[in-house]
Amino acid sequence: MRRFIILINLILLLAVILFLAGCSRTKDPKEISIGYVNWSEGIAMSYLAKAMLEEQGYKVTLKNADIAPIFTSVAAGKVDLFLDAWLPDTHVDYMRQYGDRLETIGVPFENARLGLAVPSYVTINTIEELETNREHFKDEIIGIDIGASLMNLTEQAVDDYGLHLKLMPSSGPTMTAFLQKSVEHNEWIVVTGWMPHWMFSRYGLKFLEDKKGIYGEAEHIEAVATKGFSETHPYVAEFFRNFKFTGEQLSELMDIMEDYPMRELEGAKVWLKKHPEVIDLFLPSSANQLTLQNEYETDRKNNLFVAGTGNR
Repeated sequence: MRRFIILINLILLLAVILFLAGCSRTKDPKEISIGYVNWSEGIAMSYLAKAMLEEQGYKVTLKNADIAPIFTSVAAGKVDLFLDAWLPDTHVDYMRQYGDRLETIGVPFENARLGLAVPSYVTINTIEELETNREHFKDEIIGIDIGASLMNLTEQAVDDYGLHLKLMPSSGPTMTAFLQKSVEHNEWIVVTGWMPHWMFSRYGLKFLEDKKGIYGEAEHIEAVATKGFSETHPYVAEFFRNFKFTGEQLSELMDIMEDYPMRELEGAKVWLKKHPEVIDLFLPSSANQLTLQNEYETDRKNNLFVAGTGNR
């Protein structure tokens, strides 16, 4: 009987030790969610992150919404990440409201900019000149989503500059569709614009000078997460600390994504295959990179085989 009791105690002790050992390990759950708004750079970065992390065995769910619900959801822990927070000015109100429930885990892009943009053939160069030329713009400024900080700043610009142009809300894709049509017909148009965006290189846009400084100085884009995310997902947090783009990289990624409507994940993988060097730059050094490396090695061997036959 005594031996039986000793055995039971040893089993309980072992169970406690195993439990504590399990608790002491840093857990990194394999499911995460990323919220994104219909802005080109956010779509591009979110789908690229999904492509890379899923190759590392993660299940990544992307959730699309307007900017206000995104911040609310990340702060509440209903969505893990948002990769497109513009600071220190554009999204400062959201950070003031929710910042104590968020943490910054990376800065994907520096030198971001907001403003009013026109095609380069438009002969005005300042926001003030919109008023005296408003008939050329059909008395309209083509905007994006209602509630976006860029729209709020543009409403302020309309008031402060005394403009009699109506700010027309739409969405990022709708705005660029209006822009494309106007450029094709060499018509004047003014839109709410932001850099980085593929439309600047594709349509030859320029920002109108903002002498009142309403749109602020250059900003940076932060990746923000539910507070405590880096503790529960240390690998993913390290990934986003490395997740940084040059202007050329992000512009090319966005441009490629535009050629894959409704197939954004495929577009992200196309860009990734063109730039395998970012694997070493973005993925943590301790990562198991065999899947991606094998994929690129297979592609390389296939290309060498085709080249050897003379059928490139």
